Amino acid sequence: MRAIVVRHYRTLINASGHIMGWGDAPRVGDWEADLADVYERLRAHGVRYTAVYTSFLERARQTGMFFARKRNIPILYDTPSLNEINYGQLFRKSKSWVEENFPQHKRDPDFVYPGGESFTQMQARSVGFMELLTRKRSGETVLVVVHAGIIRGFVSHFLGLTYADHLRHRIGHRYIGDFLFEGERCVRYDELGELSGFVCDQVISVPFECDRQVNAS
Repeated sequence: MRAIVVRHYRTLINASGHIMGWGDAPRVGDWEADLADVYERLRAHGVRYTAVYTSFLERARQTGMFFARKRNIPILYDTPSLNEINYGQLFRKSKSWVEENFPQHKRDPDFVYPGGESFTQMQARSVGFMELLTRKRSGETVLVVVHAGIIRGFVSHFLGLTYADHLRHRIGHRYIGDFLFEGERCVRYDELGELSGFVCDQVISVPFECDRQVNAS
């Protein structure tokens, strides 16, 4: 299976520097520009996805509908397994306030947010779903619309990186992750759109062959 992983459109909370998680927010005024850019890059690379999977959150589902319509795909598959991390009581708190009051934030993947979950729990459910998808959609190309936290979890897991070291890399709204699987194992990773912090921070170079050894930064 080939999984093309993209991020949802930008929301007003994304633009304001506040915590979102399982909450949602209205789109920014120019939200469609990012998605149109992603779609044109997919076309330029000859990517032809046959199914669209998203998280259950509205921003991902609406983004998935945009891409499904582009390919005349009538059915969208959504699942809570691909939801962003549940920050619980920190929804709409400013990121600077969270940094000051929760020193474990994006440093300890096992820290459980009040009323929510940990990054490790989020990674386990989302990776488990992706592995299930590789069995269900073997030989196909699927588009997966998710969130920055999910993407960091995917890259860390499937490329063999130490998760605790990679909770903060930037994932833009024009990111396109290209994961090639043989069975449940990712054998090659590339980025077709705006480069992630994993590349810009020189953790990896792309294209990345997943059977080589990596020293986590």
